[in-house]
Amino acid sequence: MEKFETFTGVVCAVDRANIDTDALSPKEHLKSIKRTGFGPALFSDWRYNDDGSDNSEFILNQPKTQGASVLVGRNNFGCGSSREHAVWAVAQQGFKVVVAPMEGDIPAFADIFRNNCAKNGILTIQLNSEEVDRIFEMSAVDAPLEATVNLEDQVLTFIQDGGNVKFRFDVDPAVKEKLLLGMDDIAESLQFEADITAFEQKHSNQLTA
Repeated sequence: MEKFETFTGVVCAVDRANIDTDALSPKEHLKSIKRTGFGPALFSDWRYNDDGSDNSEFILNQPKTQGASVLVGRNNFGCGSSREHAVWAVAQQGFKVVVAPMEGDIPAFADIFRNNCAKNGILTIQLNSEEVDRIFEMSAVDAPLEATVNLEDQVLTFIQDGGNVKFRFDVDPAVKEKLLLGMDDIAESLQFEADITAFEQKHSNQLTA
Protein backbone atom coordinates (compact mmCIF):
# COMPACT_ATOMS: atom_id res chain seq x y z
CA MET A 1 0.00 0.00 0.00
CA GLU A 2 1.40 3.41 -0.97
CA LYS A 3 1.92 6.12 1.62
CA PHE A 4 -0.85 8.69 1.69
CA GLU A 5 0.66 12.06 0.81
CA THR A 6 -0.81 15.55 0.52
CA PHE A 7 -2.15 16.00 -2.99
CA THR A 8 -4.40 18.23 -5.09
CA GLY A 9 -6.97 16.50 -7.26
CA VAL A 10 -10.18 16.99 -9.21
CA VAL A 11 -13.52 16.44 -7.47
CA CYS A 12 -16.32 14.17 -8.70
CA ALA A 13 -19.53 14.84 -6.72
CA VAL A 14 -22.28 12.22 -7.09
CA ASP A 15 -25.41 13.77 -5.63
CA ARG A 16 -27.09 10.65 -4.23
CA ALA A 17 -27.61 9.30 -0.74
CA ASN A 18 -27.38 5.61 0.19
CA ILE A 19 -24.95 4.73 -2.61
CA ASP A 20 -24.59 1.03 -1.91
CA THR A 21 -21.87 -1.43 -2.79
CA ASP A 22 -23.95 -2.84 -5.64
CA ALA A 23 -23.92 0.59 -7.27
CA LEU A 24 -20.17 0.89 -6.69
CA SER A 25 -19.44 -2.58 -8.10
CA PRO A 26 -22.51 -4.37 -9.49
CA LYS A 27 -22.81 -8.11 -8.95
CA GLU A 28 -21.82 -9.05 -12.51
CA HIS A 29 -18.33 -7.77 -11.74
CA LEU A 30 -17.82 -10.07 -8.74
CA LYS A 31 -16.86 -13.14 -10.76
CA SER A 32 -13.15 -12.31 -10.94
CA ILE A 33 -10.94 -13.62 -8.15
CA LYS A 34 -8.21 -11.14 -9.05
CA ARG A 35 -7.87 -7.81 -7.29
CA THR A 36 -7.23 -5.84 -10.48
CA GLY A 37 -9.28 -4.39 -13.32
CA PHE A 38 -12.25 -3.16 -11.30
CA GLY A 39 -11.98 0.55 -12.20
CA PRO A 40 -14.39 0.33 -15.17
CA ALA A 41 -16.93 -1.44 -12.92
CA LEU A 42 -17.40 1.62 -10.71
CA PHE A 43 -20.96 2.94 -11.10
CA SER A 44 -21.28 0.82 -14.26
CA ASP A 45 -25.11 0.70 -14.12
CA TRP A 46 -25.20 4.51 -14.16
CA ARG A 47 -22.03 5.13 -16.11
CA TYR A 48 -22.80 3.20 -19.31
CA ASN A 49 -25.73 2.96 -21.71
CA ASP A 50 -27.27 -0.39 -22.60
CA ASP A 51 -24.99 -0.63 -25.65
CA GLY A 52 -21.89 -0.16 -23.48
CA SER A 53 -21.24 3.42 -24.54
CA ASP A 54 -20.65 6.17 -21.98
CA ASN A 55 -23.71 7.84 -20.50
CA SER A 56 -22.80 11.48 -21.07
CA GLU A 57 -25.27 12.64 -18.40
CA PHE A 58 -23.51 10.78 -15.59
CA ILE A 59 -21.11 13.02 -13.71
CA LEU A 60 -18.09 10.72 -13.96
CA ASN A 61 -18.25 10.91 -17.77
CA GLN A 62 -18.32 14.69 -17.95
CA PRO A 63 -15.19 16.63 -19.00
CA LYS A 64 -14.93 18.51 -15.70
CA THR A 65 -14.42 15.29 -13.69
CA GLN A 66 -11.83 13.58 -15.88
CA GLY A 67 -8.96 12.22 -13.80
CA ALA A 68 -10.89 12.86 -10.58
CA SER A 69 -9.33 11.59 -7.36
CA VAL A 70 -11.75 13.02 -4.74
CA LEU A 71 -15.18 11.38 -4.68
CA VAL A 72 -18.04 13.14 -2.88
CA GLY A 73 -21.41 11.61 -2.07
CA ARG A 74 -24.28 11.93 0.35
CA ASN A 75 -24.90 10.12 3.64
CA ASN A 76 -24.75 6.33 4.18
CA PHE A 77 -22.14 5.92 1.45
CA GLY A 78 -21.07 2.30 0.89
CA CYS A 79 -24.09 0.67 2.51
CA GLY A 80 -25.28 -2.76 1.43
CA SER A 81 -23.15 -5.88 1.22
CA SER A 82 -19.63 -6.22 2.60
CA ARG A 83 -18.04 -6.82 -0.82
CA GLU A 84 -14.51 -5.44 -0.90
CA HIS A 85 -14.81 -5.25 -4.69
CA ALA A 86 -16.63 -1.95 -4.17
CA VAL A 87 -13.56 -0.40 -2.59
CA TRP A 88 -11.28 -1.92 -5.23
CA ALA A 89 -13.43 -0.27 -7.90
CA VAL A 90 -13.20 3.12 -6.16
CA ALA A 91 -9.44 2.85 -5.75
CA GLN A 92 -8.72 1.49 -9.22
CA GLN A 93 -10.75 4.26 -10.82
CA GLY A 94 -8.20 6.61 -9.24
CA PHE A 95 -9.99 7.91 -6.17
CA LYS A 96 -7.87 8.45 -3.08
CA VAL A 97 -10.52 10.10 -0.91
CA VAL A 98 -14.27 9.70 -0.38
CA VAL A 99 -16.22 12.47 1.34
CA ALA A 100 -19.73 12.16 2.80
CA PRO A 101 -21.85 13.84 5.49
CA MET A 102 -23.34 12.50 8.68
CA GLU A 103 -26.97 13.60 9.01
CA GLY A 104 -28.57 13.07 12.40
CA ASP A 105 -28.46 9.36 13.17
CA ILE A 106 -27.59 8.47 9.57
CA PRO A 107 -23.85 7.81 9.25
CA ALA A 108 -21.63 9.23 6.56
CA PHE A 109 -20.31 5.76 5.71
CA ALA A 110 -21.28 2.16 6.34
CA ASP A 111 -18.82 0.73 8.87
CA ILE A 112 -17.59 -2.17 6.72
CA PHE A 113 -17.07 0.09 3.72
CA ARG A 114 -15.11 2.59 5.83
CA ASN A 115 -12.92 -0.18 7.26
CA ASN A 116 -12.30 -1.68 3.80
CA CYS A 117 -11.29 1.75 2.52
CA ALA A 118 -8.67 2.13 5.26
CA LYS A 119 -7.27 -1.30 4.41
CA ASN A 120 -6.94 -0.31 0.76
CA GLY A 121 -5.32 3.10 1.20
CA ILE A 122 -8.46 5.23 0.74
CA LEU A 123 -9.17 8.06 3.17
CA THR A 124 -12.83 8.52 4.16
CA ILE A 125 -13.70 12.03 5.32
CA GLN A 126 -16.85 12.73 7.30
CA LEU A 127 -18.12 16.31 7.22
CA ASN A 128 -21.43 17.83 8.28
CA SER A 129 -24.30 18.22 5.83
CA GLU A 130 -23.82 21.99 5.43
CA GLU A 131 -20.19 21.52 4.44
CA VAL A 132 -21.05 18.84 1.89
CA ASP A 133 -23.86 21.03 0.54
CA ARG A 134 -21.23 23.72 -0.04
CA ILE A 135 -19.05 21.23 -1.93
CA PHE A 136 -21.94 20.34 -4.23
CA GLU A 137 -22.60 24.03 -4.82
CA MET A 138 -18.96 24.59 -5.78
CA SER A 139 -18.95 21.53 -8.04
CA ALA A 140 -22.05 22.65 -9.95
CA VAL A 141 -20.08 24.91 -12.28
CA ASP A 142 -18.81 23.65 -15.64
CA ALA A 143 -15.14 23.98 -14.75
CA PRO A 144 -13.28 21.31 -12.75
CA LEU A 145 -13.30 21.79 -8.99
CA GLU A 146 -9.98 21.00 -7.30
CA ALA A 147 -9.32 20.07 -3.70
CA THR A 148 -6.13 19.67 -1.68
CA VAL A 149 -6.19 16.88 0.89
CA ASN A 150 -3.76 17.18 3.79
CA LEU A 151 -4.10 14.16 6.04
CA GLU A 152 -1.27 15.22 8.34
CA ASP A 153 -3.08 18.47 9.25
CA GLN A 154 -6.55 16.97 8.66
CA VAL A 155 -7.62 19.77 6.35
CA LEU A 156 -9.59 19.60 3.09
CA THR A 157 -9.16 22.73 0.96
CA PHE A 158 -11.23 23.57 -2.12
CA ILE A 159 -9.87 25.96 -4.69
CA GLN A 160 -12.37 28.12 -6.56
CA ASP A 161 -12.34 31.60 -8.10
CA GLY A 162 -8.89 32.28 -6.71
CA GLY A 163 -9.98 31.62 -3.13
CA ASN A 164 -9.81 28.74 -0.71
CA VAL A 165 -12.60 27.06 1.24
CA LYS A 166 -11.26 24.92 4.08
CA PHE A 167 -12.89 22.17 6.08
CA ARG A 168 -11.25 20.39 8.99
CA PHE A 169 -12.00 16.72 9.57
CA ASP A 170 -11.43 14.09 12.23
CA VAL A 171 -9.81 10.73 11.60
CA ASP A 172 -9.05 7.76 13.82
CA PRO A 173 -5.39 8.11 14.93
CA ALA A 174 -4.61 4.47 14.14
CA VAL A 175 -6.08 4.77 10.64
CA LYS A 176 -4.23 8.04 10.07
CA GLU A 177 -0.90 6.50 11.06
CA LYS A 178 -1.37 3.44 8.83
CA LEU A 179 -2.36 5.57 5.83
CA LEU A 180 0.57 7.96 6.28
CA LEU A 181 2.96 5.02 6.60
CA GLY A 182 1.35 3.11 3.73
CA MET A 183 0.85 0.14 6.01
CA ASP A 184 -1.91 -2.42 5.51
CA ASP A 185 -2.80 -5.19 7.99
CA ILE A 186 -0.15 -7.55 6.61
CA ALA A 187 2.59 -4.93 6.77
CA GLU A 188 1.54 -4.09 10.31
CA SER A 189 1.88 -7.76 11.31
CA LEU A 190 5.27 -8.05 9.61
CA GLN A 191 6.64 -5.44 12.02
CA PHE A 192 6.59 -8.28 14.56
CA GLU A 193 8.00 -10.92 12.22
CA ALA A 194 10.93 -11.72 14.52
CA ASP A 195 8.63 -12.17 17.53
CA ILE A 196 6.24 -14.32 15.49
CA THR A 197 9.08 -16.52 14.27
CA ALA A 198 10.44 -16.92 17.78
CA PHE A 199 7.00 -17.85 19.12
CA GLU A 200 6.42 -20.39 16.37
CA GLN A 201 9.82 -21.94 16.95
CA LYS A 202 9.21 -22.18 20.71
CA HIS A 203 5.77 -23.69 20.12
CA SER A 204 7.21 -26.18 17.64
CA ASN A 205 9.92 -27.22 20.08
CA GLN A 206 7.32 -27.79 22.82
CA LEU A 207 5.29 -30.04 20.53
CA THR A 208 8.29 -32.16 19.61
CA ALA A 209 9.70 -32.37 23.15
